[in-house]
Amino acid sequence: MKNLRPIVVSVFIFALFAGGLWFWRFGFNLKQAFQTPEEKALYYCPMHPTYTSDRPGDCPICNMKLVKREPQAAAQTSSETKDLKKDICYLHNCPHLKEGKICPMLVVGKEGEEVTCPICGTHIAKGEQKTKKILYWTDPMIPGYKSDQPGKSPMGMDLIPVYEENGAATVSSEASPDGYAPILVTPEKQQLIGVKTAPAEKRPVTKTIRTVGRIAYDPELYQAQQEFSQAAQAKEKADTGTIDEIKEQAAQLVESAKIKLRLLGLSDELIQEVAASKKPDRSLLYSDVGGTVWLYAPVYEYEIPLVKVGDQLKIEAPAIPGKKFQGKIRSMDSVLDPVTRSVRVRAVLENPEGILKPEMYVNATLQIDLGEVLTVPEEAVFKTGDKNIVFVAKPGGLFEPREVELGVKSESFQEIKSGVSENETVVVSGNFLIDSESRLKAALEGMTSGGGHQHGG
Repeated sequence: MKNLRPIVVSVFIFALFAGGLWFWRFGFNLKQAFQTPEEKALYYCPMHPTYTSDRPGDCPICNMKLVKREPQAAAQTSSETKDLKKDICYLHNCPHLKEGKICPMLVVGKEGEEVTCPICGTHIAKGEQKTKKILYWTDPMIPGYKSDQPGKSPMGMDLIPVYEENGAATVSSEASPDGYAPILVTPEKQQLIGVKTAPAEKRPVTKTIRTVGRIAYDPELYQAQQEFSQAAQAKEKADTGTIDEIKEQAAQLVESAKIKLRLLGLSDELIQEVAASKKPDRSLLYSDVGGTVWLYAPVYEYEIPLVKVGDQLKIEAPAIPGKKFQGKIRSMDSVLDPVTRSVRVRAVLENPEGILKPEMYVNATLQIDLGEVLTVPEEAVFKTGDKNIVFVAKPGGLFEPREVELGVKSESFQEIKSGVSENETVVVSGNFLIDSESRLKAALEGMTSGGGHQHGG
């Protein structure tokens, strides 16, 4: 019996130890089963709440320090998941500078409440009770990216909705020019890049053509007129004779002299005047008091359709300050100068005092009345080299690129023959940046076409 006592004591101690070990493991497992698991630390960007990280660092969008989200806030956020579904995310280009760059950020607001930027205080959305229509979903980090349904972008970020502003922003049925796409620009961004607009209107347009001419000193033309006059007089005498051969030779001489005058720039009317006077014009060699002088002035090739015989000119001579002269175009050369790409116009000027001398330089101005035409400000036309683009402003911040056909350009307005209608609003300032975004959007749409998203205006 005494020998069994140590054995019993040993078994009792072992059982007690085993029971304690079992109870300790059971209690630990039970505590672990009922204990709320400790959530991992979560860091987020105050200006871009959609970006989160499990470790501290900098925001890849704006380089701001990430802030740790408190567990209470995280728990509250998870408990209000249903309410967050009613939140609206507004994409806002905050003018708050970060290393000289404008910081795009998302501002979250409830339906129907007035929303302002928490950084700069800019008004973003008006308070409305009516839910706005979602136009499409986009990723603010991919300009021009659109989707017809929520989800993830190619960069893995959650897509945000773009809501209709002040009615539907509809796109014209006209197709955008190749390499361009309609874009949406928020009012804040329009103000930031200095967007200004003006209507396309019909207005009376006057085209001013300026050129530098000289008072004619033309012995060659004088000699050609002399030859024509002599040939014409010889023909008159030959016509009174009976020899047909002499008559034919005289007629050929007159025709040859007339062709020479035409090549030197005289019109048929002026040739008839020379024939009627039966003598050359002495003002081609020198000027007389109370007489007239001839003005020779070049008109460039692209301006030729606007100039015609009979147009009035205003003349000023640098050598005679304060004096103004009037002139009238009498003829235009029939052959273009291949070097200067211009034609020479001939105008007769009154020279009552005889102060205009041959070879004197003068400034000539023509005012061409083009009538009432559809025009836009000159700054509205964005010339790319192969296209002429105008951006038409639509409601809701939509800007449509239009290829236009240009007419005549006046001092500050450009005639539009097609591409824009009367009373449409066009961009006159800031169109360089709008052009860049439109091209970028078109390029991105071309890269992503063929996927499961809808692209376009």
